[in-house]
Amino acid sequence: MFNKSPAGGSGQQRPSTTDSFSDHFQSVVEDVEKIMQKLSTIITKLDVNWMEGSAGRTSACQETSDPQTPAEPEDGNSHLSVSDPHETESLEHQREVEEERGSGPSPDTEQTTDFTVRSSGCDDVGETGEETEVKVQLSDNEDCASPASHGDLLAETEKDEEARNVNVKEEKKSDWITVGLTGKMEDGDSHVPDACFIRAPEGAAGGLRCEMADACSCLMVTSSEELVSRVIRVTVHGRAKFPFPVTVVVPFCARYRGNYRDVAVKIIDGERRVSYVTPVATEGIYGGQRGSFAEVRVYSLGLFAVVSCLKKENYTIPRRGLSLKLSMDHRVCLNYPPGAFTVPVMAQTMIQPVEAILLASVKSRRDVFHSVVSTSPLLDLTHPTLRPMRRPLTVTLPCPPNPEKKRGTRGQGKRTEQHHTGPVATSWDQPASPRVRILGASLTSVKEMSTELLIALGSLDKQWSVLEKVTVRSQQSGLVSFELTENFDRLLVVRLLSPLQPCHLVSLAEELEESVGCHGVTVVLQRRQDDPHTALVAALPSRDLSWELSKLRARGNGGLLETSSDISMCEGDQLLLRFSGNITSTRSRGNQNDVPLERLTFHTQRMNRLQVHLTEVDPFGNYSSPHYKGMALFYKVTRGELQWRGDTEAVPKDAKHRGDPVCALPLTLPKVKEC
Repeated sequence: MFNKSPAGGSGQQRPSTTDSFSDHFQSVVEDVEKIMQKLSTIITKLDVNWMEGSAGRTSACQETSDPQTPAEPEDGNSHLSVSDPHETESLEHQREVEEERGSGPSPDTEQTTDFTVRSSGCDDVGETGEETEVKVQLSDNEDCASPASHGDLLAETEKDEEARNVNVKEEKKSDWITVGLTGKMEDGDSHVPDACFIRAPEGAAGGLRCEMADACSCLMVTSSEELVSRVIRVTVHGRAKFPFPVTVVVPFCARYRGNYRDVAVKIIDGERRVSYVTPVATEGIYGGQRGSFAEVRVYSLGLFAVVSCLKKENYTIPRRGLSLKLSMDHRVCLNYPPGAFTVPVMAQTMIQPVEAILLASVKSRRDVFHSVVSTSPLLDLTHPTLRPMRRPLTVTLPCPPNPEKKRGTRGQGKRTEQHHTGPVATSWDQPASPRVRILGASLTSVKEMSTELLIALGSLDKQWSVLEKVTVRSQQSGLVSFELTENFDRLLVVRLLSPLQPCHLVSLAEELEESVGCHGVTVVLQRRQDDPHTALVAALPSRDLSWELSKLRARGNGGLLETSSDISMCEGDQLLLRFSGNITSTRSRGNQNDVPLERLTFHTQRMNRLQVHLTEVDPFGNYSSPHYKGMALFYKVTRGELQWRGDTEAVPKDAKHRGDPVCALPLTLPKVKEC
């Protein structure tokens, strides 16, 4: 390059600057190479330190995790690397800008960068259910990391692991233990132990007391409930505070299960407050035996029993309406039109089936019920009383037609076919085709069914009434439907051959409602031949009498047998046993209060039996007979006539008024010949 002198100059040529510029460029290149070498050294150190830290964390994870499970790689975002000098310069420039703005740390403080690494292999997720967050600090000094800082990090991580292991060990020390009673179920099911299992924290289980309380079984059931287990009382020693919750497992044996019934654990605490708990499990292995067990988690103790109760279905009725088929019986349908309620409301329903044998029993008592063909099940509805229905509810219920008319129609069709069929017939004299005969029979059946009456009844506050303004329509498959505009607690549809007066229909509904929970019972008194002084008293369902007697004989209860006629009893009713004549029981002998001490509580799904030891009153009585003679008198006490006596048993409210005995069975005892 040549520079000319300014105007007025000498015009002399100046020396070239090429050599000086090349020297400066060479020095810049050397400086860049030195910077790259330093950056390469920094990257190498970072990689080495990062690998050492990763190896330490991996070894700590492998110590606490399954050795066969490979350690999972760390998050890729947590690996720091610097590969571009321009990126480094931009980061430095950003840090300087933040320092100038005052957002960064002070110059006197060492700057650190925090980030979170989620550890999956080192944490015991199965025990805690959570993941641990590990915070790692990286320093900008000393090339952003140093072996000493990673060593401190590993030491802190190991301390956290040790503390976690200590917590797990302490948790295992307070693990759940099982407390149970010995024995077998009284129904003879050898696969189910007759025990109550309580799972409580270690140390607290020693303060629990568990005992049988079958004397209170009559007061453990109400309404349509049926007892399917023993009654167990669980209490705590002393007044020390008990660590709740406690898991209680009660074995049960339900003979009859269906779509309409479910099991629940009923709890009555010390203040007579009743609560129902749905078991978390009904099958399991406890005490080394697999069977039916109701497991519940409770926060109070008292009396525990498993009861079989009708299923209840809760549902919400929105403003847009609802069409619901009940899960217990898909034939029962409730159709709420849009606008039936102005706001969404909660409702509840329950179905009580009415068996044909029950209806036949009610019809046999009174001749006026002879025209009753069939009834629908009892439908319980619970609607909010403060929210009346603005649009009618359509209810669909099963109500089977008369089966005798169906059989008569079929026979009439056969007779009609034989009448039209002759030995010689022309084409126009041919009998009707099968399709025509079927249609004719169907039309006849529809005509006969149209003559049957369908009446709807409703119960409000336990008062039945005939719904005269409600029209019941017959549908296919034995279904009927009607519209309802008022709130009723219970609904029932009756199919009639001829009209009945409203008072008789109300009586029919009341008797059906009362008879649903009643059962025909036969009282059995059996004595063993090898031990005539020991008698077995049992209250057995009459419909299962032969089966129950065979079960008693299979257990070795053979000998003289005395049976009574049918007695109507409900769930929880008691039979009080008194003796007359020259025979009494060892417990009743010397009883000054004239209160029967021998009592038998009836439960539909449990074995109701009582073992009585007999003895003579006067050893010199019945001198003209080779046997001592007496009578066993049974008095019935309904469930409503019983009351609590303390927390141990139930007694009649009026012990003196017993009325007439429901049955009396003869007793004899052989006389012992004196030498």
